[in-house]
Amino acid sequence: MEKQDFRDKAKKSIDDIFDKIDELKAKKEEAKAELQDAYDEQIAELEAKKDELQSKYDELIDAAEDKWDEVKNAFTESAESFKEGFSKLFSPFKKSEE
Repeated sequence: MEKQDFRDKAKKSIDDIFDKIDELKAKKEEAKAELQDAYDEQIAELEAKKDELQSKYDELIDAAEDKWDEVKNAFTESAESFKEGFSKLFSPFKKSEE
């Protein structure tokens, strides 16, 4: 994959993740009162991971040729970790809202 293609894909991934956090915040407003504190905790964790992912993306954009593969792999791992964490953190809320 070309560098620019990967950068574009990475940017889309970050935008999707930010949208998911916004979705979670919106669901919090609709949630039962007893779940709102749990939503706050999960959102705080995701916000911290979001900041880490944004940092990895910034490194990706500025990566020198000799560091490209290393930075690309670090971003990919961070993005996958975020997605896994989001799914794991969000799943209890889906069950409790059913």
